[in-house]
Amino acid sequence: MDDRLQITFLGTGTSQGIPIIGNNHPVCLSDDPRDKRLRVSVLVQWKGYNYVIDCGPDFRQQLLTHPIDKLDGILFTHEHADHTAGLDDIRPFFFKQGDIPLYADERVIASLHKRFYYFFLEERYPGVPKVDITPIEKNRRIDLNGLEVEPIEVMHNRLPILGFKIKGFVYLTDVKTVAADQLEKIKGAKVLVVNALREKPHESHLNLEEALNFASEVGAETTYFTHISHLLGFHAEVESKLPDGVHLAYDNLKITL
Repeated sequence: MDDRLQITFLGTGTSQGIPIIGNNHPVCLSDDPRDKRLRVSVLVQWKGYNYVIDCGPDFRQQLLTHPIDKLDGILFTHEHADHTAGLDDIRPFFFKQGDIPLYADERVIASLHKRFYYFFLEERYPGVPKVDITPIEKNRRIDLNGLEVEPIEVMHNRLPILGFKIKGFVYLTDVKTVAADQLEKIKGAKVLVVNALREKPHESHLNLEEALNFASEVGAETTYFTHISHLLGFHAEVESKLPDGVHLAYDNLKITL
């Protein structure tokens, strides 16, 4: 069985995705499939196991495009809708395999209890899935069927959220700042994924210049930018201007390490 880490980018867009409903920006009208971005999520596969980081409102569509026969768990970066709103679509997996494992910090768990309250009722409506939740702490590693995952705390404006280091792969999204002790965990990663929203500064996301500076500081062999807005520009044009070893991720991109 293949013990390499296989990553599929299920979505690389912002909370509205690209194209944005009713928006006539040229990037939203692009025919390049790399300019069509669903909400951010990645599928992590290893030794036959399937884990997803975040499940936004495009979750069903994403897993119809990339079918898997079972879902071994979902890791959540934070509670915003573009990262959690697709949770109800775990039902087909629940019907096949029972309770679905979720991994999140205590604040996100509390949010899921509110947003998906019907998951947690003593008398649940028939067909409502059940979940098995494991709390995550920022400085405590978790084990996923022998795959060690190290949480990385980053700041989304003033909101502390989580990224994840898995082997040499580091996945961060919705980042604005990273404390020095957390940065030390990820320096020298083999593959870094981090958000690059647009060229203009933003209060809660890295812009392109900040993302490039962050990538240089981490020093990964290869960096992919995600959580991309239409305001960053056309994929092909932006990609052509990036330094060696730095790329724009795009939906359906697969990497192995």
